[in-house]
Amino acid sequence: MKNQNPEQIARDKIDAQLRASGWAVQDKNAFNPNEGGGQAVREYTTDVGPADYVLFVDKQPVGVVEAKKEDLGYNITTAEDQTAGYAGAKLKWVKNSQPIPFLYEATGAITRFTDQRDPKPRSREVFSFHRPETLREWLEQGRSLRDRLQDLSTLDPTGLRDCQINAITNLETSFKAAKPRALIQMATGSGKTFTAITAIYRLLKFARAKRVLFLVDTRNLGEQAEQEFMAYTPNDDNRKFTELYTVQRLRSSVVPSDGQVCISTIQRMYSILQGKELDESDEQANPAEVRPRRKEPFPVVYNPKVALEHFDFIVIDECHRSIYNLWRQVIEYYDAFLIGLTATPDSRTYAFFKQNVVSEYTHEQAVADNVNVGNEVYLIETEVTQGGGTVLKGLVEKREKLSRKKRWEQEDEDKAYTAKKLDKDIVNPTQIRTVIRTFRDKLLTEIFPDREEVPKTLIFAKTDSHADDIIQIVREEFDEGNAFCKKLTYKIEEDPKSVLADFRNGYHPRIAVTVDMIATGTDVKPLECLLFMRDVKSKNYFEQMKGRGTRTFDLDDLRKVTPSAKTAKTHYVIVDAIGVTKSVKTASPQLITKPSVPFKDLAMEVVMGSSDTDTVSSLAGRLARIERQLTGEQKARIAEKTDGISLQTMIKDLFTAIDADTIEAKACELAKVPTGSNPGDTARENAQAQLVAAAAAPLTGAAVTLIVESCVANLQIIDNDTLDVLQRAEWDKDATGNAEALTQDFKSFLEINKDQLAALTIFYDQPQRRQEVTLQMIQDVLAKLKADAPKLAPLRVWQAYEQLKGNKLTAPQNELTALVALIRHVCEIDAELQLFSDTVRRNFQDWIMKRHSGKQAKFTDAQTNWLQNIRDCIIQSFRFEREDLELDPFDAQGGLGKMYQLFGDDMDVLIDELNEELTA
Repeated sequence: MKNQNPEQIARDKIDAQLRASGWAVQDKNAFNPNEGGGQAVREYTTDVGPADYVLFVDKQPVGVVEAKKEDLGYNITTAEDQTAGYAGAKLKWVKNSQPIPFLYEATGAITRFTDQRDPKPRSREVFSFHRPETLREWLEQGRSLRDRLQDLSTLDPTGLRDCQINAITNLETSFKAAKPRALIQMATGSGKTFTAITAIYRLLKFARAKRVLFLVDTRNLGEQAEQEFMAYTPNDDNRKFTELYTVQRLRSSVVPSDGQVCISTIQRMYSILQGKELDESDEQANPAEVRPRRKEPFPVVYNPKVALEHFDFIVIDECHRSIYNLWRQVIEYYDAFLIGLTATPDSRTYAFFKQNVVSEYTHEQAVADNVNVGNEVYLIETEVTQGGGTVLKGLVEKREKLSRKKRWEQEDEDKAYTAKKLDKDIVNPTQIRTVIRTFRDKLLTEIFPDREEVPKTLIFAKTDSHADDIIQIVREEFDEGNAFCKKLTYKIEEDPKSVLADFRNGYHPRIAVTVDMIATGTDVKPLECLLFMRDVKSKNYFEQMKGRGTRTFDLDDLRKVTPSAKTAKTHYVIVDAIGVTKSVKTASPQLITKPSVPFKDLAMEVVMGSSDTDTVSSLAGRLARIERQLTGEQKARIAEKTDGISLQTMIKDLFTAIDADTIEAKACELAKVPTGSNPGDTARENAQAQLVAAAAAPLTGAAVTLIVESCVANLQIIDNDTLDVLQRAEWDKDATGNAEALTQDFKSFLEINKDQLAALTIFYDQPQRRQEVTLQMIQDVLAKLKADAPKLAPLRVWQAYEQLKGNKLTAPQNELTALVALIRHVCEIDAELQLFSDTVRRNFQDWIMKRHSGKQAKFTDAQTNWLQNIRDCIIQSFRFEREDLELDPFDAQGGLGKMYQLFGDDMDVLIDELNEELTA
């Protein structure tokens, strides 16, 4: 073995990979076409020289493998012409008239594959070799998948939103160009899953895709996706998706081969590739929040039970949090197109999907399109929240975080604390009570003054212990029982799915308190209020949390859970009791990505060999916090347990161990390739493991125990001394400034476009023609508004006027009637902003009274009813035309003939008069 050259080492690895994929590896002189499902024949003779391997299925040559030594690395693409030369050559003993279709270049570490049947054959990296039965099936199909993708027909837009049409159309254009990865960015609530299912249906039907994997990172999201597949009916077929194709959500370690769509958590798919069983509890929370295993999980290796070609497409839901580190192995194992779905991508997400963004649909655009609702911010500030407090010396109450067991200890001096320590090291019940009491008092008087019951509210807490404190105080302050306010996390004894279902669909609970469970990805459409009692530094995470409130909800459905609602859900309110809307947000990944994992567990994971970036980064970040809290004496005692290495040095070494440049340099050293070359992922993983092991070497179980004891991480002090005082409870002044800016922008838009849009020209300069404004004219203004200034959505501008006036206005029926009312107010036709319907009804009443007080005959009841129908038509369409008499409700009552019967020759005069008087 010591005398083997690099080429032979590579051949041995390639042999092993071929055998694992089901190929019988043979020498050319011992070729047996009956062995196995396919044969990989070494050094097969051709008229241009011996090919390293020729692959045979059913005695026919189907593939060529060009073997190169491992240190060629990514320069292996330079061998593609050589592979193609062998594929087009004449083979000994075989009468091959056509070039061999399937080409591989391999080093034992890297494998690249080209299907020469593709429209524009392009090599791609694959995890290993495809199985013989796969190549047989591909040949029987005649055309390659990338060729069949050209058959995708023009999309039928029926039932789809514009943003969904755009996403699917661009995605299919990406497929036709054979781009391996595509990112769909669509705002929360805009129908990402529905979009994905529509695309999947078209891939199965028109491109004859074999299987699609729908990948999620929590079981809850998998269940939601399964329900959406079951409910989906395509435009061109009356049957449900699940009647046309088999959809299976994985609950075991077996990946079915008889289904077209497979739904799985990424945790389960990883365990399947590892050949292990998965505890269902590991699917509850997203991977970043799950307590790590005791040892570094092994990298994914080839699994003959799940071939790399098993799926043609992989849809990755919430991809902004499931495409990194350990889990990336699952996604890159399969030879499949990757489609990412997210509302909040960051720079890493864009990079992973090679900046191929096929859809960019922002929350602002979604609000403008009435797909989402916007928000208002209400601030609650207290003295303790802003400045902390002081625990007075003497007997002090303390409580264990997990068991909540209380005890009293003597403190010899006063202990001041900052706001940052609140609810972590220090619990001040009066601070929580002051916030909740203020929220209670302001909720139905200022925040939702038209409601009789508490709107569905979600409170974000800092920790499970903090959540428990909040729940008790909410029940007391609102004078309600257990059903009114419940905890919603994965750690509750009650079934979290049952509580979540009640929160969505039932009257109770009115308030739910959570730490992370429904911060992202979980739909609760009736939510109208988010109370933040924890700060969030991650921009993406904050956007995801806000996304829980953005869902639209119609009036009938909203009344089922909130009976006193007067309109459909028009907005949601962020009640900021911690300064979350003011704090600086960062789009960069957080150092501590596992905040819920106890420090001791995190440290012991690294002691036992864990080297993944999230765990090491979280440990280093936590150590940095602890180090700043320790005394000099404590640091010296810890250094005795760590061979004289200070915590500060250890922290620096841990961060250096996961630095990309450091890892790359070490990987090149291990792979014995020049600096700047590509050492390969295996070398990078080995390099990171070695660097972390060296950095963490001083850390032992004894050192970890001493650190925990030194910082007393498991105790909270209960401050019963500092009485909290409310400082402020009002609508955010920044929001008022934003509202003023929004109304001014709207006025400017109307001014700029008054000479280009007929409706604006009439409203501004030709008031005598106001009765000529038609529905189409208003629709033209709205279309221009959405195209040029989507943030000026009429309902959003309406809310801005509400905020400036400090009181709630009656909500408009739709954005068109809101737009007309806003235009009339800006053009000073109406001194106060009021519903167009109210204006029309008032003008109608005045007109009737004027007619009846004159010499003209009073209208009969039948005539009045008919005129009221015309009034209602003007409210909806802004103008009444003769042709409308052939539409509902007039056609059912006799139409044109009936009106002539009622009004005779005065009919047309009355129509003109109503158009003029009612829109005055």
